Amino acid sequence: MTYCVGIRLNAGLVFLSDSRTNAGMDQISTYRKMMIYEEPGDRFMVMLSAGNLSVSQSVREILQVEKLANGDDEPITIWNAKSMFDAVRVLGSAVRRVYEQDGKSLKASGIDFNASMIFGGQIAGEAMRMFLVYSAGNFIEATRETCFFQVGESKYGKPILDRVLTPTTPLDEAAKCALVSMDSTLKSNLSVGLPLDLLVYAEGSLKSEQVVCIDAYNPYFKMIRDTWGQRLREVFEGIDDPRWDGGETAHPLMAPSGRFEVMRKITHPGERIV
Repeated sequence: MTYCVGIRLNAGLVFLSDSRTNAGMDQISTYRKMMIYEEPGDRFMVMLSAGNLSVSQSVREILQVEKLANGDDEPITIWNAKSMFDAVRVLGSAVRRVYEQDGKSLKASGIDFNASMIFGGQIAGEAMRMFLVYSAGNFIEATRETCFFQVGESKYGKPILDRVLTPTTPLDEAAKCALVSMDSTLKSNLSVGLPLDLLVYAEGSLKSEQVVCIDAYNPYFKMIRDTWGQRLREVFEGIDDPRWDGGETAHPLMAPSGRFEVMRKITHPGERIV
């Protein structure tokens, strides 16, 4: 399995992915799930992938040469697309082409055609954009109301993203939030694992400058893991325990409620249960 997160902010983009894949408990491998496509000064694009590894690897390779018909003009590729919308259309076409090639044989073998991608970046003259691409090749775009996407094992790392991220969040703070989200996922799910790939993109730069591969010995990520666990325990211990004895408390647990009724044994025919 995998866990990837992409964040779109006013200040830029943040991408984070793990690298574990497995086909059973005794077949665990490491593959990079972040691919960077760029022409410095002209365009910068990142794809994070989750799902069936053979499908996502095929999509990754086809994407570099996939073309969309464009009337009498030159076919659209990710390298000449004038907008990120056109670029993600090329990605959707690549997904559908892989399905046409491999979908039937995968189904015959009892394997689902399962792949999803986070695709984002910027083309010169256009604002940054980020999309979530589904197995059918269709997609949705990140907005101010939904400024991040997750693929893979998303449930463990979502709460911190929901509580912290807004479009105005600074890039470094968003990168920290993404790493805490990843740490929560690593703690709870063995199908997600190190090393991690982290990329932070500043709006308008049109090139990748802040990219790092994070292993178990990375000092900043070790600090995140230790500090986040410690602070969570401190916050937990700072919350009052529930009081059942009716003592004075500003936050009583035994508040009046008519929602629950106790089921009682019927001792006389026709007696109503109350």
